[in-house]
Amino acid sequence: MKRTILKLDNLTKEYGKGDGKTIALNHITLDIDEGEFLVVLGSSGSGKSTLLNMIGAMDLPTSGDVLFEDLSIVSMNKKKRCEYRRNHVGFIFQNFNLITDLTALENVLMTASFSKNKDAKAELIRVGLEDKLNSYPKELSGGQQQRVSIARALVKDSKILLCDEPTGALDSESEKVILKLLLDIKTKYHKTIILVTHKQEISELADRVLIMKNGSIIEDKINEMPKTLEEIIW
Repeated sequence: MKRTILKLDNLTKEYGKGDGKTIALNHITLDIDEGEFLVVLGSSGSGKSTLLNMIGAMDLPTSGDVLFEDLSIVSMNKKKRCEYRRNHVGFIFQNFNLITDLTALENVLMTASFSKNKDAKAELIRVGLEDKLNSYPKELSGGQQQRVSIARALVKDSKILLCDEPTGALDSESEKVILKLLLDIKTKYHKTIILVTHKQEISELADRVLIMKNGSIIEDKINEMPKTLEEIIW
């Protein structure tokens, strides 16, 4: 039986005032199930990244609410929102955001120090980097750096992974490696994955696809039979 892990209730985000006001999110209402692989499609400025920021409590909405397991994120104080981010949400960004003068292992250990799961080495092994533990980011390919950032998100044992264009800076082969890894994580560990992208092909892997335009969801569709990586024409 499916269980809703996130509820977005009439979510609106506005920037600026008067004639300069921009509506980044326009009354978004949405339920997201535990273990769902949700892809959010849209062009630049459609509201995709703002949506992730609201779910990850990186920013607060102008109105409406985000509920995690029926707990209101908007009603939380700053400390509780930090705990929510630390304990329940893993972030994977396009630009990796690794600390350049730390090794792969040290980068993951930085996050592990704030989590209950302290086994940074095990997470790097999980993403296939057992031979790169002591390598620095500059010694790693783009795909390997992104795997370090995934290990850093996984070491928190987060229920939710928020992925903002995670393959946008990668070549096609590295992109496939990262997408396969995310699919494996979703299947084996029942993580809820919300992935923002502008690439239609990636949406074919998802359980569900949202299409956004001008801050609104213009389409919400279920993939009855998600494709495998091998089935997609890139």
